[in-house]
Amino acid sequence: MVVKIITSKNFEEFVSQNRIAVIDFHANWSMPCRIVSPRIEELSNEMDNIASGKINVDENEDIAQRFGLVSIPTVIVFKEGKQIDEVVGTQPKDKIRELIEKYI
Repeated sequence: MVVKIITSKNFEEFVSQNRIAVIDFHANWSMPCRIVSPRIEELSNEMDNIASGKINVDENEDIAQRFGLVSIPTVIVFKEGKQIDEVVGTQPKDKIRELIEKYI
């Protein structure tokens, strides 16, 4: 599946319309984010039962503030529209997979 670009305008719709939504909160200038984003893309292609998106925190500060993000990258897992888990920092692909699989 393709990782969808999420903004303040489509955030609510994205998390509420997908049973499991995984969102990568990132910034283009961040090297750790450049490491994590491809891992999310790979997982999105490997796991058919999730919807993946990414939010640029510089362009969508309201969403970053809403979730109290103080560090990026942050990956948040939503189930049926509600935040259920997150991981902060550069994580191995397997750790991100484990985080997601707990809720499938």
